[in-house]
Amino acid sequence: MAPPLPQRLPHDPSWPRAGDWPALDAVEGALDAVLVGLGTHATSLSPTSAHATPAAVRDALRRYSPHAIGGAGLDRLRIADAGDAVEPDGDEEAATALVARAAARGRLVIALGGDNAATVPAALGAWGDRIGTAGLITIDAHHDLRDGRSNGSPVRRLLEAGLDGGRVVQLGIQDFANSAAYAARARDAGITVVSRGELEQQPLAAIAARAVAIAGAAGGPVHLDIDVDACDRSVAPGCPASTPGGLSAWQLRALVRAIVGHDAVVSLDLTEVDATADAPDGRTVRLTALCVLESLAALAERPELAHPGVTARAS
Repeated sequence: MAPPLPQRLPHDPSWPRAGDWPALDAVEGALDAVLVGLGTHATSLSPTSAHATPAAVRDALRRYSPHAIGGAGLDRLRIADAGDAVEPDGDEEAATALVARAAARGRLVIALGGDNAATVPAALGAWGDRIGTAGLITIDAHHDLRDGRSNGSPVRRLLEAGLDGGRVVQLGIQDFANSAAYAARARDAGITVVSRGELEQQPLAAIAARAVAIAGAAGGPVHLDIDVDACDRSVAPGCPASTPGGLSAWQLRALVRAIVGHDAVVSLDLTEVDATADAPDGRTVRLTALCVLESLAALAERPELAHPGVTARAS
């Protein structure tokens, strides 16, 4: 088991820290972003303690500043934390309701998993009754179209719930990480698949824009599923299924920022990280925390927020 991240951090009043946002019930009015913990783990195909990850990510956020180069500071955002679903595996309905409550208050919901089973309540809770026009983008090495109920089945389950496969885009799908049967299932469903190799052939911003255009083609809400095991194992050893040759940490962060910068994206999840299996330096959890901050920076850069008058909305 990896040791916990060190908590003794230097104090500098001129260097504020990210994280430690107020509880959702402690703030009033509309918010820009709301965090939710969905520590799913019980149906994982690989043994995991991913339920420990939401707390670990919250701790890791304190290592970083809310300042981003170019002026997209998080201080202009009103952010709150809705806490954790109590039994997201056993009571998925309650987990979905918690996400829906967060979505009713915030323009962007950030769900901290948990294994990839968290994607189902995260997406359904954010979409509500709009699944008929909703879209899904996954950053993942895997199709997640398996039968049954597990961390290998969330995309299939969302399709069965009414999501149109023509508005699903999967980025980073890897060789030797999927079967021919599930690749065929993705084709039959009309899913747009962008392989790991194809991500090297175009600018990431262009790939992100195309993905959002496809997922948001019906004008509905788009959910982004960030399966951190899409990354190279050197940067994501805390992901049971990460492999050599995956995305770099920079590529993942850049993709998250580029995708969440689009108004259609209303929610995202970060999954498949087992904080207890991380390297001693906590690199996988730290990368996950940085993806939270990248998504918030992208939100702050959206046109409706990227102007001086917005600073009055900061908490």
